[in-house]
Amino acid sequence: MVHSAYDYFELLNDCPTKIDAIESYGLKLLLGCSDGSLRIYGPDSSGADRSPPSDQHALRKEPYALERTVEGFSKKALLSMQVLQSRELLLSLSESIAFHRLPNLETIAVITKAKGANVYSWDDRRGFLCFARQKRVCIFRHDGGRGFVEVKDFGVPDTVKSMAWCGENICLGIRKEYMILNAMNGALSEVFSSGKIAPPLVVALPSGELILGKENIGVFVDQNGKLLQADRICWSEAPTVVVIEKPYAIALFPRRVEIRSLRVPYPLIQTIVLQNARHLIKSNNAVVVALNNSVYGLFPVPLGAQIVQLTASGNFEEALALCKLLPPEDASLRAAKEGSIHIRYAHYLFDNGCYEEAMEHFLASQVDITYVLSLYPSIVLPKTTAIPEPEKLMDLSLDASQLSRGSSGLSDDLETLLPQLSESDENAALEFKKMSHNTLMALIKFLQKKRYSIVEKAAAEGTEEVVLDAVGDHFSSTRFKKSNKGRGTIPINSAAREMAAILDTALLQALLLTGQSSAALELLKGLNYCDVKICEEILQKGNHYTALLELYRSNSMHREALILLHRLVEESKSNQLQAELIQKFSPEAIIEYLKPLRGTDPMLVLEFSMLVLESCPTQTIELFLSGNIPADLVNSYLKQHAPNMQTRYLELMLAMNENGISGNLQNEMVQIYLAEVLEWYSELSAQQIWDEKAYSPTRKKLLSALESISGYNPEALLRRLPPDALFEERAILLGKMNQHELALSLYVHKLHVPELALAYCDRVYDSAVRQPLVKSSSNIYLTLLQIYLNPQKTTKNFEKRITNLVSSPNTSTPKFGSAASIKAKGGRKKIASIEGAEDMRISPGNTDSGRSDGDAEESSEEGGSAIMLDQVFDLLSRRWDRINGAQALKLLPRETKLQNLLPFLGPLLKKSSEAYRNFSVIKSLRQSENLQVKDELYNQRKAVVKISSDSMCSLCNKKIGTSVFAVYPNGKTLVHFVCFRDSQSMKAVAKGSPLRKR
Repeated sequence: MVHSAYDYFELLNDCPTKIDAIESYGLKLLLGCSDGSLRIYGPDSSGADRSPPSDQHALRKEPYALERTVEGFSKKALLSMQVLQSRELLLSLSESIAFHRLPNLETIAVITKAKGANVYSWDDRRGFLCFARQKRVCIFRHDGGRGFVEVKDFGVPDTVKSMAWCGENICLGIRKEYMILNAMNGALSEVFSSGKIAPPLVVALPSGELILGKENIGVFVDQNGKLLQADRICWSEAPTVVVIEKPYAIALFPRRVEIRSLRVPYPLIQTIVLQNARHLIKSNNAVVVALNNSVYGLFPVPLGAQIVQLTASGNFEEALALCKLLPPEDASLRAAKEGSIHIRYAHYLFDNGCYEEAMEHFLASQVDITYVLSLYPSIVLPKTTAIPEPEKLMDLSLDASQLSRGSSGLSDDLETLLPQLSESDENAALEFKKMSHNTLMALIKFLQKKRYSIVEKAAAEGTEEVVLDAVGDHFSSTRFKKSNKGRGTIPINSAAREMAAILDTALLQALLLTGQSSAALELLKGLNYCDVKICEEILQKGNHYTALLELYRSNSMHREALILLHRLVEESKSNQLQAELIQKFSPEAIIEYLKPLRGTDPMLVLEFSMLVLESCPTQTIELFLSGNIPADLVNSYLKQHAPNMQTRYLELMLAMNENGISGNLQNEMVQIYLAEVLEWYSELSAQQIWDEKAYSPTRKKLLSALESISGYNPEALLRRLPPDALFEERAILLGKMNQHELALSLYVHKLHVPELALAYCDRVYDSAVRQPLVKSSSNIYLTLLQIYLNPQKTTKNFEKRITNLVSSPNTSTPKFGSAASIKAKGGRKKIASIEGAEDMRISPGNTDSGRSDGDAEESSEEGGSAIMLDQVFDLLSRRWDRINGAQALKLLPRETKLQNLLPFLGPLLKKSSEAYRNFSVIKSLRQSENLQVKDELYNQRKAVVKISSDSMCSLCNKKIGTSVFAVYPNGKTLVHFVCFRDSQSMKAVAKGSPLRKR
């Protein structure tokens, strides 16, 4: 016997005749005796110490006395009785089936067709009765009153010995076979044999399924007779009767009653010895066993007491199963008992090496994780106020030894203990290590299952605090807080986050102790609450550098991470690390780490990027460019710590986004280029090998920068140029200051490269085309033409004019492409004016420049033989379409041969003639269009309106007659002129009335 599930009590022992049938109704017992009488017994109330029963409709655990005898209740001995509680009827089977009203036992119906019936089954849900007699099975339906209506009548192969409803079907035990009878059409289907010795036994389960007896075995089948499971109930012998009272199946044998659990493997729970037991029925609150002349009641032991018995004897599974049967109103008691049993069961399993199963029960008990972690002394936990005493977590008394850390079977330090073992204990050491590994693996699974809910609570708590701080919650801001790097501050009473810290710290250690470094790394990469101090020490001892970096990263300890990373990179260079770590900790790893920090901590990025700038210059500069670090800040930092990389950074910055770089940085880059070029010029000048047409890479960059960007100050750069060199740079700067004549003079007379002068003019002209408002650059080709024709005037005091331009304090430098001319303050004359400038002013829209041919002749004579006619003709022939022909001809000397001007005048005249013809055609087309419009107008004015005697006014609906009339523009609507005038007056009044109301 495992435990006492039922207490048996003798209810009566003085029945004068043999008991053939028994049933209970409320707290009364109905006995059908062999003499045909019905004896009714009730509790013996003669005892003075009887306590009032808690249930007035349940059997009492006290002696019963005869209250009433109904003689002649049946003509023959009763075979069976059943109380139909929902209908307050008593069904009895004797020579036929009769129904009696309870409690007065009035006979309301007798089914005569049931004469000779030997077995029946009642379906209380539908009110269907099926019974078997001879080789027939009949089905009747209760009509709700006093009558029963026959529904079906089927023939069967042989006499039915046992039957039960199973849904819409009926399971029959016929001879030695079980069959399923379809109650709708009478179809029979065989199930299996009932055995050679024992008669068939059909037991209906509350779920609608069946237990079919086969000798001493109970087989589970569904409503269609299909096997449900491989497990079977094995009785000691073939039972005569089986009743189901969850969670037990109770079987009757001639000399005893067996009680078995309905849980696999259906163990024997209790055996009650009763000699000559003949009948077994289920009552409201008990199971009743009838002998020949006495009756016993099997009263269930309270579930709480059964649970205590099972727990004390170590049958934890049975105890947990019984906990689920506790009534809903005892939910708190049920939870407490289940938790206690789970904890004790978990300790039992843990001590017997079933670590994973033990953790499952710890998990089901909802025990605090610190209680479980107390079994693992090798796990270091953070000090926190959230760790309760383990003993307070159990409501069952446990010895201190069960809760001690020694009960886990783990050493204080696994790694240090094993080397101390002797060689003879090598096998024991391996076994110990295996056991330790298994315990830790079980712990990992336990912590991972608990982690989601704990971390979710911690995250929610953190979010709530952020919201409170954001709205200025006074209570939140005044709470005493402790520092925690990376997560700001955590309140002392933050229980959820403290528990999360304990869990994650223990989980990380367990993963590392079991060699799961990759899993530990994944833990740190996600949201975690690992204790930094403990985990940092453990990771450093185990050389888990990658995990340590993730620990720093997840706690926003970026400086510590970068210091460690730099140290690892330096050690990898000296081959002090393992081969696989060398590849992982390269300088590029620092750059990858810095990328997410560009927007949050730019100064830290700049500080540590200097460590890898020389080894990875391109990646480092790309790090600066692709992030949100201010360019001015990067430039300043590079200028101070890595000036050799400043130029490269600015170049890449400008290449990526010319408009995104500030004028200050553009000026900085040009100044760097210029400084390098001046240094190069000084070296070559000192060696007297300077060549104005020599171009170093830096000089090419300088010229390109001066041309393409506009953010620098040309005057400041012009002051730094030497007076006798770098004329091309000087020309570009003068052009930026709109000093086109001086710039062109440098190209022509200093550099002696007319092609550069022409390219300069093209740039200015194209810029003027893109910006139509710019007028100062429209005559740039005429300016170059004058320089070719007047070389002496343009070169006179050339250096002095440039010096005055640069050194003048009142000079105002407009932006490149500006429409404004360079003016002096206070209405002074143009400082940039050069001698003869008044003679060279030419209006782009006027063909007469105001200069006579004599002046041109005078200029040509003044220049002497230095006039550059070849360049003039080349310019005119190549840019004829951009030069005002009339103004250009006035500038040419009188002795210029017309033949030399053919390349200029030919296409010019051709273009002018073509334009004249085009304009003439356009004029003619417009005149034709004008005539067409006039013709259309005349046609519209020719409209004829016919007035007849039937013509009506559209306004007053009267005939027009001979009155003056008006016609609307559509040519069809006719109105009296008076009506039209009145309507127009009304419209005017309507439009003007709002004004008068104001």
